[in-house]
Amino acid sequence: MENEAELREKILQGYERLAFGGVADAVRLLFAEEITPAVARKMDLFSVAEIKRPKGGGMEIRFFDRIKALQCMEALGESTSPAGFYHALEAGAAALMQEDEAS
Repeated sequence: MENEAELREKILQGYERLAFGGVADAVRLLFAEEITPAVARKMDLFSVAEIKRPKGGGMEIRFFDRIKALQCMEALGESTSPAGFYHALEAGAAALMQEDEAS
């Protein structure tokens, strides 16, 4: 089992990838003629929240909110207590729920 510091570091790294990660592979996916499963597995789609193929054709790609990821990173960075850590997780979950309700 991981200690709190290791878990916190992993969470911060995840938020950092969301906030600063690239979108090149998602754009490549959007414009590709054909994608094989082997090629798709090699793509970095960490920042992709949702991919849809509407009935009319085409593709829609929705990314995670970079600003919310930065806010969660800031909240985690300000607090060193476990209570602050859980508060930041709750704030992130609440933000995601608000986003889902809005869409």
